Amino acid sequence: MFERIGSCVLVHLARTDYHRRDHRRLAAGIDDGIPIMRNRITMRNNKQIAPMLAGVLLCCFFESALASHDPQEQKPNIILILADDLGYGDLRCYNDQSKVATPCLDRLESEGIRMTDAHSPATVCTPTRYGLLTGQMPFRISRGGVVFSGVGGPSLIAPDRLTLASMLQRQGYATACVGKWHVGMTFFDEHGQAIPDHGVESVNQIDYSRAIQGGPIEYGFDYFFGTACCPTTDWLYAFIHQDRIPTPPTQLIDKLKLPKHPYAHDCRPGMIADDFPMEEVDLVFLEKSRKFLQQHVQQNPQQPFFLFHSTQAVHLPSFPARQFQGKTNAGPHGDFIHQLDWIVGELLETLEQLDVYENTLVIFTSDNGPETTSVIHMRQDHDHDPARPWRGMKRDNWEGGHRIPFIVRWPARLDSGTTCDQLTCLTDIVATVAGVIDLELPDESAEDSFNMLPAWTGEFDQAIRPYLIHQAFRGSQTLAIRRQQWKWIDHPDSGGNRYEANPGLKPLIIAESNPAAAGQLYDLSTDPGEMNNLVETRPEIARELKRMLEESKSNGRSRPIAVKR
Repeated sequence: MFERIGSCVLVHLARTDYHRRDHRRLAAGIDDGIPIMRNRITMRNNKQIAPMLAGVLLCCFFESALASHDPQEQKPNIILILADDLGYGDLRCYNDQSKVATPCLDRLESEGIRMTDAHSPATVCTPTRYGLLTGQMPFRISRGGVVFSGVGGPSLIAPDRLTLASMLQRQGYATACVGKWHVGMTFFDEHGQAIPDHGVESVNQIDYSRAIQGGPIEYGFDYFFGTACCPTTDWLYAFIHQDRIPTPPTQLIDKLKLPKHPYAHDCRPGMIADDFPMEEVDLVFLEKSRKFLQQHVQQNPQQPFFLFHSTQAVHLPSFPARQFQGKTNAGPHGDFIHQLDWIVGELLETLEQLDVYENTLVIFTSDNGPETTSVIHMRQDHDHDPARPWRGMKRDNWEGGHRIPFIVRWPARLDSGTTCDQLTCLTDIVATVAGVIDLELPDESAEDSFNMLPAWTGEFDQAIRPYLIHQAFRGSQTLAIRRQQWKWIDHPDSGGNRYEANPGLKPLIIAESNPAAAGQLYDLSTDPGEMNNLVETRPEIARELKRMLEESKSNGRSRPIAVKR
């Protein structure tokens, strides 16, 4: 059955097999050692056991026990999985022509909501992560377009800035960050001086006895295990635990021992630690996340948790672990996507094993569009378009650079099989999570964050966002604004990749319909490929969008200030 609620189309589907299996197990009184009372929502809808429950519920003690496990009355657990450089067209549930099977993510989509008009705050990783964690567009701060590497820092996040993690930590959540941080850290030399540069020479100056500043544990995370920047591309190949590197790097990486293929050329000649497995970094991250979930649920079952799992995949180099090599017909990068899908499946399976699946909000998304090398070779060698159906890719202000997969699942609250075309951005996660836990955001925080929960639940039938600003590779110099179907790009060209200078990108050049124009205006409802620049035929719309962009820049925010009562 289909139902339209505002801009969201709800497709009411039957629960998956294991949901139906839970119904049968509960009716038969089988719990496999897992407390049956945690499945109250499932039981509530089973007419066969309703008479039995009616009598039992007269017992105040049992009623109290049930209430304590009611997902509707508890704050939900939250898992945010952020993939790296995963394109809109890389997943089967977004692209039926994808050459890579993604069964776990397809399952997640079938059990939740697929957002079709979701965007990253920026078209590269560091500024996007800033926007996601703070709810503020990165171009609004100094260095808001920077991409860190090595020991680059300091952190982009101001010490007093509210973050997604600190907001949840203050509300009693256990918080953990596993994986790639990449928002900037400060490393110190033996004299206690901050190391300013990012190359291998800077890595060799690190005093590993000193604490690292600017990491996750200073911004609301109780636990951190991961890397400073891109795990397998960097000058520093070493794991960080809390604010230290337990096993410092001791030698230059030997690139001759690494795989050889078109997606393997992004490794910088940095310093590597003995315990850093270049082809299994994401498996290490998975194990750390699973361990956090298992230990927390076993030791503190009544305390909600927030896990930010930030993957290496599918950022180049594409180094899938041995068990995933050759598992697809789409080469090493296809195998890497397949591995990412499996990792998501393992995290979902862990939630089921711990019996916290029902009241856990899972958000899966990506930090920007696909990398140039991935687009060039996946198209050329495997007839797979990671950005399909959009123009552009990572770094570009065209849709392929920032329109991303975004899937959300929360069985206790949200319908399954839902697609929603609300315009949204990763900056909205802060305000949406605040809405989930019924918390009012202060005006001086999350200035570009809007609560999307009413769209997810189908309770609101109008556009939530008045507009959305896009930020390309050159930061505040390359901005765009989107309102309804209209998109104004406030600069010529892509704002990112230089197509004429890259032999692999030259075949993808599309002749500009108005090459002399200072900006680009597109109607995405009729021209999703951004091929027909309407700046001359609809100048009034271009002027209005330009005015809105300048106003938002001068105001320092897009979220309205709350009216005090």
